[in-house]
Amino acid sequence: MSKYRELRLNPPKLTIKAGAREVIFTVISCMCDNVYHFTFKKNDSGDFKMHCGGFAYSNFGIKHPKHDVEWEADENEWGGVIAMINSGTSVVSEVKSR
Repeated sequence: MSKYRELRLNPPKLTIKAGAREVIFTVISCMCDNVYHFTFKKNDSGDFKMHCGGFAYSNFGIKHPKHDVEWEADENEWGGVIAMINSGTSVVSEVKSR
C-alpha cells in the first residue's frame, strides 16, 4: 500500500506550537508518493504567507483559494488548514513549527 493511501486511511495526529511564527508541513502526493513541503511564515504585518517550495499552488489541486488557506493560518485554525491541504492531491504527513 502506498504511503499516500495509508495517510488517507489513517491521518496522523499533528501538533503545532502555540504562537508559532513558522510552520512547515510535509505532504505526500498521490503521484508516486512524492514528498513536498508547504511553509507558512509570518510577514512583517504578522500575517502568514504560504510558500509551496518552488511549485505552483495550483499543482496540488487544493479545492480552496490560497488566500483562504492563509487566512485560516492567521486565525491559528491549523485543523482547517490541514483539511484544506488534504482536499487536494496531497496529504499532510508531518508538521514542524517554531
